[in-house]
Amino acid sequence: MIIRWLGHSCFYCEGEGASLLTDPFDQEVGYALPGVEVDVVTVSHEHYDHNAVGLLPGHPEVIRGPGSHRFKSLKIKGIPVFHDEVRGAKRGENTIFTWEMEGIHLCHLGDLGHLLDETALKAIGKVDILMVPVGGVYTIDASGARDVVAQLQPRLVIPMHYSTPHLSFDLDPLKDFTSSFEKVGQKKLWQGKVDSLPGEQEVVVLDYPPFSND
Repeated sequence: MIIRWLGHSCFYCEGEGASLLTDPFDQEVGYALPGVEVDVVTVSHEHYDHNAVGLLPGHPEVIRGPGSHRFKSLKIKGIPVFHDEVRGAKRGENTIFTWEMEGIHLCHLGDLGHLLDETALKAIGKVDILMVPVGGVYTIDASGARDVVAQLQPRLVIPMHYSTPHLSFDLDPLKDFTSSFEKVGQKKLWQGKVDSLPGEQEVVVLDYPPFSND
């Protein structure tokens, strides 16, 4: 399986004979548009920096909202949560997506705005690789992200939704999150199988741009 970070909350994941893209954004965000053709796209919520499906090439299957979804060998589950700490009163609803590729359980939190309750934790279940927002302002901040990581106990943590030189609006810096972890690595992409996952929890920061000098 391959995971690349295309900027903000957008990841390209390939495995099990299918490719999946999370939360595509439009040009206002500042990163280059995710111009890759994929089979499936998940949309965590309807904001321009997460739902720009119409700008993607091809005709991917688009998955929105809670419930069980299927595409070929992919089983994808949407879990309802909120974009803020007051049950959506500020910024509305958000959907967490989980899926399995090559025997690896992945979880993308979208713009999660609060800690997870027991219902959400049970629905999410086992997590091997967690894609977690860490930049605050519109989501959980570094402290909240650390708490959610502690709740879910993934083997690999990939931060997203934080300040970079490319981003057109202000979020908190990545170091506010990574400074609390002992094992932090940086890679152009993550590539591996179940037995490639670390034995102890590790944070991996994926490079941007994602396709340079592979």
